[in-house]
Amino acid sequence: MENINDYKEIIDIIKEKGGDSFKLCYQCGKCDVVCPWNKVRDFSMRKLVRGATFGMSEIEGEDIWLCTTCGKCTQECPRDVKQVESGIALRRMATDYGIYTASADPIRSIRSALAADGNPFFEERSKRGDWAQGHSVKTFTKDMEILYYPGCYLSFDPRLKKVAAATSKILNKAGVNFGILGSKENCCGESIRKAGDEELYVQLAKENIKTFIDHGVKKILVSSPHCYNTFKKEYPEFMVHFEVIHIAQYLFELIDEGRLELNKEYNKKVTYHDPCYLGRHNGIYDEPRNVLQKISGVELAEMTDSKEDSLCCGGGGGRIWMDTPKGERFSDLRIDQAVETGAEVLVTSCPYCIVNFEDSILSSKHNESIEIKDITEIIQEAIS
Repeated sequence: MENINDYKEIIDIIKEKGGDSFKLCYQCGKCDVVCPWNKVRDFSMRKLVRGATFGMSEIEGEDIWLCTTCGKCTQECPRDVKQVESGIALRRMATDYGIYTASADPIRSIRSALAADGNPFFEERSKRGDWAQGHSVKTFTKDMEILYYPGCYLSFDPRLKKVAAATSKILNKAGVNFGILGSKENCCGESIRKAGDEELYVQLAKENIKTFIDHGVKKILVSSPHCYNTFKKEYPEFMVHFEVIHIAQYLFELIDEGRLELNKEYNKKVTYHDPCYLGRHNGIYDEPRNVLQKISGVELAEMTDSKEDSLCCGGGGGRIWMDTPKGERFSDLRIDQAVETGAEVLVTSCPYCIVNFEDSILSSKHNESIEIKDITEIIQEAIS
């Protein structure tokens, strides 16, 4: 490949996504110090930012695919350098030229699945709402209080379908007038955008936006922090604004307003993991903890690296679809931290985190010492 500076359109991408903020970087290295990758291997976000600013000789390297967009570096940066945008811009370059490393190669097939059926699981679009059968879930109409958008994982993954079922049970118990759009929905597009495919993201987003508008959607309830961040912060780029709420926030609201009564004890010690896109990216730390503390019998313990310093599970930035060698999985470290608290249950509120934690549990020495639960699964037991 020729020197990257020869491609004016690529430099324009960098300017568009990061502007002159990249040049503010004075190479202090704080981003490298806090990056979770440096807990498992050598990685330098600082070098990537420098390369994006002053020109890179090649983009075939593995490093541009490592960032999980967890936001830790931007949180600590003293000069407000947009490291995450820098990494995504580099991936957009690689995508434009069809360059993928071995670990990122699965993105090729994921792109095809998303373009064809609106989900990354190679499932028929018509089956997107099948999870709701037998759970008293209606099709959304414009007179309803809220649209429940479960997202791809909760619609198709066998483990995560249980979270969608728990959520629908809670909503029905609280008397919420809600519905789903099922096969009319697409993936929100977040992961493929972070993996560098801007064109496909725009296609998915525009189709969703048209569907929401055509059906009179005003308020959207989501289970994934990635959907939350995308609908709330990125869809407005298309000049639309929907009211978006994450289930962890909504649970607190329902309990606080007396619409949901927790009448069963849950006598277990639990620890809560803050998903990056709920916590660092959107500042939602208190509501899920307040919800758990309202359940009789729950003992809540904090892990090392919690709240603003929460350790990323490793699934963000499109990494959920990429290969991560054993020994380099953040989720393995997080399971160790959870076990160290003495907790019987590791609770979170993100499908990517659940998938990664479940995988880590299966291959660890802790496979019988701690359970992985979504916050809705805990609440379901407290209202049954």
